[in-house]
Amino acid sequence: MGMKTLYLLVPLAPLAGAILAGFFGKLLGRAGSHIVTILGVAISFALSVLIYQDVQAGHLFNGTVYTWMESVVGDHVLRLEVGFLIDPLTVMMMLVVNFVSLMVHVYTIGYMAEDPGYQRFFSYISLFTFSMLMLVMSNNFVQLFFGWEAVGLVSYLLIGFWYTRPTAIYANLKAFLVNRVGDFGFLLGIGLIAAYAGSLDYKYVFDHRTELAAITETVTGWPLMTAICICLFIGAMGKSAQFPLHVWLPDSMEGPTPISALIHAATMVTAGIFMVSRMSPLFELSDTALSFVIVIGAITCLFMALIAVVQTDIKRVVAYSTLSQLGYMTMALGASAYSVAIFHLMTHAFFKAVLFLGAGSVIIAMHHEQDMRRMGGLRKYMPITYATMLIGALANAGLPPFAGFFSKDSIIEAVHLAQVPGAGFAYFCALAAVFVGGLYSFRLIFFTFHGKERFREAAHDAHGHDAHHDDHGHHGAEPHESPKVVTVPLILLSIPAVAAGWLIGTILYGKWFGDAIYIAEVHKGVETMAEEFHGVSAMMLHSVTTLPFWLAISGAATAWFLYIVRPDLPAVIKRKSGVVAIILEEKYGFDRFNDWFFAGGARLIGRGLWKGGDQVLIDGVMVNGSAGAVGWISGLVRLFQTGRIYQYAFSMIFGVFALLTLWFNRA
Repeated sequence: MGMKTLYLLVPLAPLAGAILAGFFGKLLGRAGSHIVTILGVAISFALSVLIYQDVQAGHLFNGTVYTWMESVVGDHVLRLEVGFLIDPLTVMMMLVVNFVSLMVHVYTIGYMAEDPGYQRFFSYISLFTFSMLMLVMSNNFVQLFFGWEAVGLVSYLLIGFWYTRPTAIYANLKAFLVNRVGDFGFLLGIGLIAAYAGSLDYKYVFDHRTELAAITETVTGWPLMTAICICLFIGAMGKSAQFPLHVWLPDSMEGPTPISALIHAATMVTAGIFMVSRMSPLFELSDTALSFVIVIGAITCLFMALIAVVQTDIKRVVAYSTLSQLGYMTMALGASAYSVAIFHLMTHAFFKAVLFLGAGSVIIAMHHEQDMRRMGGLRKYMPITYATMLIGALANAGLPPFAGFFSKDSIIEAVHLAQVPGAGFAYFCALAAVFVGGLYSFRLIFFTFHGKERFREAAHDAHGHDAHHDDHGHHGAEPHESPKVVTVPLILLSIPAVAAGWLIGTILYGKWFGDAIYIAEVHKGVETMAEEFHGVSAMMLHSVTTLPFWLAISGAATAWFLYIVRPDLPAVIKRKSGVVAIILEEKYGFDRFNDWFFAGGARLIGRGLWKGGDQVLIDGVMVNGSAGAVGWISGLVRLFQTGRIYQYAFSMIFGVFALLTLWFNRA
């Protein structure tokens, strides 16, 4: 079996599982459906490991698998192809996507055990894995766009999986529309490349990037490379949920928890980070684009972290945490530290998947209750979930020796060394977000697992129903640890959440990415960091003397004081904060503005078209007007069609008189 066949099998194995579970789910049954999809992803992961070993041996691949269409554009032949680019950047993404997807598939057996859409769910998540693999393995912009849109489509299906819930329908429509805004920019960027380069092949475009950089875009007057990079990054802003296109991700928590872990922690939302890293040869030619990237990342990082502090839904806390961490990755991209961004993408995938799946385990134990105000004291009931989520929180806060520390600390250093405009603002946001990250991470842990057992209180919802009733009306029994099919994936994901960061020397400073990532000579941040790196142990020891470490510790200590020592204080602080608390709880008003401006504007336009266009023009003029005209003419004609002979004779005489008068006047 040739290597090209192995490359093909990596995305096709999950696709086969998706087709079997989707079309033949009733025949296969529940067990059969999860077996074929898990087997497909397991095969894909095993092949990814083999391909990784082959790439480590120095065997790279960049070739076409299938030519779909050819079109002559000027002096060039524009080819639309399916092709693969296999290099260290690709195989890292393949391993992360497949490993997290495999764990989520196994976890789903327990989480979705009683759901009537069991087979459909497995089909969707396997199809999503196929789409993501096609995206990361592509060697041209056509296939990249196919994978880009495919993950968007499947995420729409998954967010709205429980389609009988109005909130789920609203959330998936919101995600779909916001991503279309970003994708419009992404498509413009690809269109500019096709128009000026005459090719959609990565290698051809990268090889001719200096010629493209010398061109000025005719419509805007911008340098072509700046226009291309900003348009491409607008696509990344939508997919990777960057300000102001971030509004879809928190609402996407309406989907089942396994989706939150798969799509909104490890794969889909990191597609934008991967894409910008892949396009590093282009972005390095535009400091304007890099400045735009680093400022957008900084705003997202800090301001989304602040919202996480006031959230009470356990999944939404983790969702806003994801937004903040994506902001960190984006800042690294703007600082030309692409390898650092990908390194944080990898570590974040593991510890954030732990947090999401751990949150799902808590939700199972609490009988589908997601409000942390109705939890507390769960540590003794759920020791495995508690231990794994504590690991995830420590990694998320950026404390050594956990994985998040190494990647987050490297990002902060890279931003500090960056020379692009906006780097100073980004550095401030990165440091401030470290404190906030420690605060919201441990707020989640203390609120959920420590303190008073609030789930025992006889709280009633607005309808007077017991708060411990789940969606199916079952009474809330004593919380207990989740089954092994849930806890084993948590334990397996916790291992890299601890240890993945220890690979920092190899991945960041061992030229692991080779030529897959390009950094211009003028951007020396990563090079300077490599000179100052003296090993994992030395980095951890040195961190104790740095500001980020103590900011993270301060955040954790603040959470401990507020939610363990003085649990009465948060309510007092909220009351004293006044307008600040309202702004954070309203998420800076973005949702209200979008509802008023876009949804309200659409309703206003729709009402105008209905009143003016439908009722007045179509119904009033065209339909009723034509009928009225026919009725009026008929009424007029009826005056002369009476059936009386004398009236007909009078009409004839009057007609002859009128004709004679007309004839004499013309003569």
